[in-house]
Amino acid sequence: MNNSNKSQNIVKDIGLSLLAEGKTIRIKAHGYSMYPCIKPGSMILIEPISVKGRPVPGEIIAIRRENGLIVHRLTKIFIKYGIITFIARGDSNSFADNPLRLEKIAGRVVRAETTGENSSLADIRINRRPHYFLNRIRVIWIHIKMKIRRLK
Repeated sequence: MNNSNKSQNIVKDIGLSLLAEGKTIRIKAHGYSMYPCIKPGSMILIEPISVKGRPVPGEIIAIRRENGLIVHRLTKIFIKYGIITFIARGDSNSFADNPLRLEKIAGRVVRAETTGENSSLADIRINRRPHYFLNRIRVIWIHIKMKIRRLK
């Protein structure tokens, strides 16, 4: 494991520890899975899930993964045999994530801030019906434009 990976793991562990202690964290969004709601470069504030209780469909949640946190929108909640299961999906993702339990939900996005890198304010309101297909087309178009710029 190189020093960069070690540093990333330390930062990830600190963020998860702070959330577990009931503290709100501020992180920079990367990637396009929540586009156009949250754009790369946006600063988002994540509060522990324990602050307001169980999340509801339409909220943006932070999910614990091996490589850190991923921020997606909660789409469905199932209760089967007394076990509560959550389904999340990025607003521009083709498919939903694998089902997860409450223990995997680290927090919820409560606020977004603009940065010099991205001056557009993120829209973190509850949205029960994102336009997945249209958002996916937008992201594909952005990637095509970026590739064309690199070729010039």
